[in-house]
Amino acid sequence: MAAGPMKMRAILNAGVTDIRVLMTHPMETGQRKDADGKLVPMHFIQNVTVKVNGKTVVESQTSQAISRNPVFTFRVRGGNRGDKIEVSWIDNQGETNKTETAVA
Repeated sequence: MAAGPMKMRAILNAGVTDIRVLMTHPMETGQRKDADGKLVPMHFIQNVTVKVNGKTVVESQTSQAISRNPVFTFRVRGGNRGDKIEVSWIDNQGETNKTETAVA
């Protein structure tokens, strides 16, 4: 399973922007075996970055211990309706993905 599209929403509420993003990714741990009994190689998201209007506000490192198709939630102080939110990731195989939305 290859990485697929992401879905995201960002909502401003009482001075805090809540960002929720669904990332389509297989997140293989390297411990599961395929039908032939061979180990499926590790394939997981390593870094996640959140930007607000082009400024990085969250940088995180993750591991293979996260489930397939993970959902992440971030809370960022401040923000305004219409601000551009960008979430991107890179995995251990060099694949990348990103999505953008405006704060509602």
